[in-house]
Amino acid sequence: MITDICTAIKNKQLLKFYYEGGNRTVEPHCYGITTAGNEGLRGFQIDGYSSSGKMGWKMFDLSKANDMVILNESFNNPRMGYRKGDKGMSSIYCEI
Repeated sequence: MITDICTAIKNKQLLKFYYEGGNRTVEPHCYGITTAGNEGLRGFQIDGYSSSGKMGWKMFDLSKANDMVILNESFNNPRMGYRKGDKGMSSIYCEI
């Protein structure tokens, strides 16, 4: 999974996956190990299910994600508010 997610981040391609109750579409920005020790993805959710009903910046615990697909759709630039060296990560595999 590391290679696929890093490819999506490098190419600024959207990811779609099932997570805690529904499908979500996300602009991936940073992938690594969270400070809690989980494999995590920091992304900006643009579509799909959200228990809070809100889109925006989220940290996804990838142990809870299923059926991940790299979409042919892309995004142009990092979202406003993204900072390199995500403080929520203890180790970063790849980031925008």
